[in-house]
Amino acid sequence: MATMEKVPMLAEGYERLTADLKALRAERPKIVDAIEEARAHGDLSENAEYHAAKERQGQVEAQISEIEDRVSRAQIIDPASLSGDKIVFGATVTLLDEDDKPVKYQIVGQTEAEASKGRISYNSPIGRALIGKEVGDEIEVTVPSGDKFYLVDKIEFI
Repeated sequence: MATMEKVPMLAEGYERLTADLKALRAERPKIVDAIEEARAHGDLSENAEYHAAKERQGQVEAQISEIEDRVSRAQIIDPASLSGDKIVFGATVTLLDEDDKPVKYQIVGQTEAEASKGRISYNSPIGRALIGKEVGDEIEVTVPSGDKFYLVDKIEFI
């Protein structure tokens, strides 16, 4: 049984999820039509079109169910409304690595995370290590490439 834990996300992540949900729901009637058409071709045991349409229907229904669950538990957080001196969800953090090179991350939800754009999930190793830290704190993170050390340089809510 799924927990009823809230899923924190930014407004844009929520909008992306609801758009995906709308697109998947719009695909439902097309899949039903494809199943009906394939069924009209006769013997279902060797009907590849029928099996492909049924498989796609299962995938779409599973995706719809998962997205509906996330949307129903969504807790939309606006980083601009936050403040404080501790790192929390939505904060944009500037870290200094071992070479004193600045690295900037925003702590976001799982659906919004894109490391290449500096957006990391609060569930990621670095995200978990950062939550609750303050400017001047040092963190150590074990990532696939080894241990990384950072110094929290700046916390912003933008």
